[in-house]
Amino acid sequence: MMKFPTKNQLLQNFLSCINWEEKYIYIISLGKLLPEFPENMRTHKYLIPGCQSQTWIALTTSSITPHNSLIKLYGHSDSSIVKGIISIIFSLYQGLNLKEAANIDIKPFLINQLQLKQNLTISRSQGIHLILDSIQSQVNRSL
Repeated sequence: MMKFPTKNQLLQNFLSCINWEEKYIYIISLGKLLPEFPENMRTHKYLIPGCQSQTWIALTTSSITPHNSLIKLYGHSDSSIVKGIISIIFSLYQGLNLKEAANIDIKPFLINQLQLKQNLTISRSQGIHLILDSIQSQVNRSL
């Protein structure tokens, strides 16, 4: 498994794309970075309700201490673009502990800097919010 790009790498790669067709190709390629999604997590518990595609997001933590537990995210979708969006989101959460994950707001980066909302369909934009809500909900339950 390859490491997710950093926030700065994501932004640089997006800026180097000439148009949105290239950005879609980049987003789809990012989906290939997702770790294998465990079969035992393909349950209703991790299924994102309201997404047009079948999408699962699961969070696990290390067992250092509750506030210092590093998070590990798993995601899967039957849509290549959604898998890429999941990778972008996971890139922004990589290396965070539960407390940091509870306090981060990545929506401004996704909307303002990567301009995903303006260039995705309404249903994909809503899917981003559903994925982020699921992650935050799982983070809060783990605290």
